[in-house]
Amino acid sequence: MSMSAASAPAAFAEASLLARARRRLAGDRVARACAAILALVTLACLLGPFVTGHPYDRLYYDYPGTPPSLALYPRPDAVRPALDRLAFRMRVRAEDVSVTGDAVRLTLAADKPVDPRVLTFFSRSDIFGEAQILGRSEDGRRLAVEAPLRRLRFLAGTDALGRDLLTRTLVAGRLSLALGLMATAVALGIGVAYGALAGTLGGRVDAAMMRLVDILYSLPFVFFVIMLVVFFGRSVALIFVAVGAVEWLDMARIVRSEAQGIRRRDYVRAAEALGLTTAAILRRHVVPNLLGPVVAFAALMVPRVILLESFLSFLGLGVQEPATSWGVLIADGARSLETAPWMLVVPAAFLVATLLALTLLGERLRDALDPREGA
Repeated sequence: MSMSAASAPAAFAEASLLARARRRLAGDRVARACAAILALVTLACLLGPFVTGHPYDRLYYDYPGTPPSLALYPRPDAVRPALDRLAFRMRVRAEDVSVTGDAVRLTLAADKPVDPRVLTFFSRSDIFGEAQILGRSEDGRRLAVEAPLRRLRFLAGTDALGRDLLTRTLVAGRLSLALGLMATAVALGIGVAYGALAGTLGGRVDAAMMRLVDILYSLPFVFFVIMLVVFFGRSVALIFVAVGAVEWLDMARIVRSEAQGIRRRDYVRAAEALGLTTAAILRRHVVPNLLGPVVAFAALMVPRVILLESFLSFLGLGVQEPATSWGVLIADGARSLETAPWMLVVPAAFLVATLLALTLLGERLRDALDPREGA
């Protein structure tokens, strides 16, 4: 009877806290806007690459460094130069060129008979499709052909290698968001448990546990990652392990500091006097009162992990081609800022929007989950 009477108020308080938090978030326009932005970014990263019409690793050799545009490519003024380049490779001359609709007609002329097999150069191009022979001179030196135009659209432009930047940004978002969420989950799981236990137990146990944290802090992070790369090679799983093994240290310190303050409060001392175990005190009193700062810090940790991953990728220790992330794209865009600014603006816009949404939503979650706030 006493156990059920003791557990009922705790369960009611927890349910009341969550219900109160839902009401606050539902009535906050900023929180709803941030949640909508995060939902849109996540949905775009998951489904967007399937509807852009471009494989993320496809290289369009005829469109390197193409600026963003709503118009279809190729542009009319780019057809003739492209034909001249093809004619040079085929060792012929392009004559009588005319563009009608979505097709181009021309005559291939040479000083000796034209081999029809050279028409395969059209299908290999990113601008033209498979060419068809319309006519041939008696001596074989003139060949009338027609080739369709490949209509492509690059809403966010292409990178220096001719890959569609929008598709690569959306695919990169999958990896960046997944890495940020997984590393944050590991930091929460380890850091909250470790910090709450150290702050609640106190004394020598607390001192010993925090000295271990100090020792881990003293290890150079980059050296730690280099050692992992030497022994296990570069991979996404390695980045996850390296980031998760470091980020929980900050969480443990924050939680330990908050838990020490909670431990001195009257309701915790009353719970100890009633004979509740340390596990029960952590579950019913310490952890629920830590939700506010923990959620706020977790929301800020996701962009922090993304930026940390970009730093590793910049050093050549992170994500490697053909895989990509926002950090890799931003690093590439920074090197091409003067010639192709969209290569930096597009991935940076996704990263900044995600970072701001997570930051503002984290602040609202912290306030909504604060048990000291009124209903």
